[in-house]
Amino acid sequence: MKFSNIAIAAACLMASAHGFAAPKPTSFGLKAAPLQMATATETDKMAALSTAANEARGLAMDSIAAAHSGHMGLPLGAAEVGAVLYGSQMSYHAADPTWINRDRFILSAGHGSMFLYSWLNLAGFDLPMEEVKNFRQHHSMTPGHPEFPSSEHNTPGIESTTGPLGQGVSNAVGAAASAKMAAAIYNTEDHTLFDHHIYALAGDGCFQEGVSAESACFAAHEKLDNLIVLYDANEVTLDKMAEYTQSEDIIKRYEAYGWEVYDIDGHDLKVVEETIAAAKASDNGKPKFIKCNTIIGKGMEETEGTNAAHGEAGVPYVDNAKKNIGLPEGEKWYVSDDTRDFFADVQKDNKATYDAWQETFAAWKEANPELAKQLQDAVEDNTMSAEDMIKEIPAMESGAEATRVSGNKVIQEISRLVPHYISGSADLHGSTRNYINDGGNFGSGFDKSYAGKNLYFGIREHAMGSIMNGFGFHGLFKVSGSTFLVFVDYMRSTLRVAALSELNRVSYILTHDSIGVGEDGPTHQPVETVAGLRVIPNLDVMRPADAEETVAAMVHSVTRKEGPVALIFSRQNIDQNDALSAAERREGTLKGAYVAKKEEGDLNMIIIATGSEVPHALEAANEFPGTRVVSMPCVEAFERQSDDYKESVLPSSCTKRVAMEAGVSSAWYKYASKVVGVDYFGFSAPGDIVMKEKGMTAENLIAEIKSMA
Repeated sequence: MKFSNIAIAAACLMASAHGFAAPKPTSFGLKAAPLQMATATETDKMAALSTAANEARGLAMDSIAAAHSGHMGLPLGAAEVGAVLYGSQMSYHAADPTWINRDRFILSAGHGSMFLYSWLNLAGFDLPMEEVKNFRQHHSMTPGHPEFPSSEHNTPGIESTTGPLGQGVSNAVGAAASAKMAAAIYNTEDHTLFDHHIYALAGDGCFQEGVSAESACFAAHEKLDNLIVLYDANEVTLDKMAEYTQSEDIIKRYEAYGWEVYDIDGHDLKVVEETIAAAKASDNGKPKFIKCNTIIGKGMEETEGTNAAHGEAGVPYVDNAKKNIGLPEGEKWYVSDDTRDFFADVQKDNKATYDAWQETFAAWKEANPELAKQLQDAVEDNTMSAEDMIKEIPAMESGAEATRVSGNKVIQEISRLVPHYISGSADLHGSTRNYINDGGNFGSGFDKSYAGKNLYFGIREHAMGSIMNGFGFHGLFKVSGSTFLVFVDYMRSTLRVAALSELNRVSYILTHDSIGVGEDGPTHQPVETVAGLRVIPNLDVMRPADAEETVAAMVHSVTRKEGPVALIFSRQNIDQNDALSAAERREGTLKGAYVAKKEEGDLNMIIIATGSEVPHALEAANEFPGTRVVSMPCVEAFERQSDDYKESVLPSSCTKRVAMEAGVSSAWYKYASKVVGVDYFGFSAPGDIVMKEKGMTAENLIAEIKSMA
């Protein structure tokens, strides 16, 4: 690599002028190396990384100033960390940003997105400078917070949608678990396909949010030593200096979790590089936590080291700051030829690693053709169509059955038909019934292995949702996770991220779906929850009414390509609608709604119901000639059907309509003029008594219909 003497001298001068402190010793004995004469090559590299760090600072300042919006603090304060990651330590190939054995970098502190966009541009990813200049503008590749490639944005190198603090750390935990699983399933004695690391950069806000603590416990317990979390420890939050709201020793906290911890100067390039290299080499069963002590907004003298540096308050001082760090006056979005040359050489080295892996992959593929086909299907998320898959699953038995029990039967078939499907639970496998028989348990110790298909998340719903998203972002497995429906609000923000990221590899199994839970009382009886999920854009919510609808709902959860699916299952038994064939119920469920009972004679009324209330609707319809019953297990899927199909199910000519669901009634007025629902919390009693008291019976439905004018 060639660098001008001017660049080397300038870099050394800038480092001295800004007073980079000596690194602090780590709790694992990593100390500053004794002074020695550096080789010319090493000196050149450090100078190049220093120059790149300052030019990345300049890109962030210019883009945020142009947008009059954004967060300067992290891009300026953590620039040396970015330089080491993208210029020295991470394994990636910018020309193939989806290479399956690449290292992943997740910016958990997503508000600092210009950090990531600057480094992606410098590192050679297909993120043109014009897009860097269009930061936070409509339809640009550089939105305000990083967004995983989807129909809205397609920015190569973005590994996770981040912004809600703490979730990115937890996504990294999920990606690390997914990488461990991939290695266990696909690596052989002769060939290693998967040996990459997962990196996350996070700030104080990420560690104040509880989800990161939940995930940290999981990561340590399952010995995810391929995970490296870098803490941008600048002692600042948005409102105040961090000491105003926190006083714990975070190093001791993570050490107590069971992580390997390091405490370093985040501006000392050599120490940052040596520490990350040591963390990568340490295969000791402990995830790695590197506290990088930094100065927020470094280089902008007017705001650096204060909470004012967090946002765009430094915009008026951009020109002076760029001058102070040695960037050419008057030039915006400046990148030197030396920096471009440096990263061109980095890419040559990365391509050599990539090409060697491709040779290993070709040999592995030839030696393991069946495993190779399984991996291809996993990477491409190949499944048979929903219509074909429902035909592969045998008809369910007659007789009343809880849909959670039906779901247990169906998940065994799903696991057989989709080998890259896995599942987990927040300590509720025995109740949610989503355990994959003969699938083995994921993790370290006890009866676990990293090839296991059943994940035990512990009582950590928020972490479960974020870890599941991490699996989805990692891109090799389809994952479902279960809890009681009433607890889904613990992980609601992660469902929202999955939906806006169009994560079709993620689904949720949410049982004990209504006041029918009974004796546990109102704390465990969801009333508003299903309606609350239905308002999340791009989330399909399926509440099946019997075993055959459950088959189709679960099939939909693994074949939908546009986003995640929430499956709402009952604890109580539900009668089967045996008047229709299994095929009719399954096909109708895939369309979101269908005619569950056709009217006898001229149509004069429609009863719409879902889940456990469908049998009540079927019974009530017997009292009213000319009444049609429509089962609507998925409002979202029904709304996507053609106008002709929707008209065939709900003819506009029939305006006398009643809807029934054991939940809040408001949303159903879109389809009906009268709703029999539950608009207040339940109470503790046997489930059938609660349902009767709240009007969820055929008798009450009949009475309500008779009361209509």
